Amino acid sequence: MIIHGARPSPFVRKVIVFAAEKGIEVEVQPAGFGRGADGYFSASPFGKIPALEDGDFLLCDSTAIITYMDALKPGTEMIPTEPKARARTIWYEEFGDTVVQPSGMKIFFNRVVAKAVKQPQNLEAADRAEAQEMPKYHDYLESVMPDSGWLVEDRFTLADLAAACPLINVGYCSDGLSAEKWPKTAAWLAAVKAQPSVAAALELEWPGVKAMLDK
Repeated sequence: MIIHGARPSPFVRKVIVFAAEKGIEVEVQPAGFGRGADGYFSASPFGKIPALEDGDFLLCDSTAIITYMDALKPGTEMIPTEPKARARTIWYEEFGDTVVQPSGMKIFFNRVVAKAVKQPQNLEAADRAEAQEMPKYHDYLESVMPDSGWLVEDRFTLADLAAACPLINVGYCSDGLSAEKWPKTAAWLAAVKAQPSVAAALELEWPGVKAMLDK
């Protein structure tokens, strides 16, 4: 099974970690910004990452890919089966993908990616997102974080993975998440990053991130 995409992408990272938690072996091939293997362009006609190539089965979009993986290998459920927990998990994935990520992208892209790929940087947009948008998400997570430190079912699930992925990227170039102001959220993010599957993914993506930061 091949995952096409850039490892530092929150969406690609989500799929890589999800696969690891499910015990599914994947090969990650670089793709994005108009570059990639033939399988990438066949699986992702609109250039979205990640893209999946599993034999002759081709698919793009992280949510679609993890849905496939979840059905492909039942057990070790990253998506809970209890109705309320399952619904909350899907909400937190939506929160990460469509609420936090657009703001996080303003920060990470403009401060890190744009410089690396020699595109114009909008540092004012990054600063505004850091100062005006991200605190709202930190406030929300602080208000809903259970005492267990996990968002759903007192264990690490897709809810934690999806909500944390864009925050991990922001953390590469921002110290806005204050442990003094948002202690539960900061501790939760640290716990997510310490999960073996997440730590392994971060270790493999760090050289690429560092190369961009150094440019």
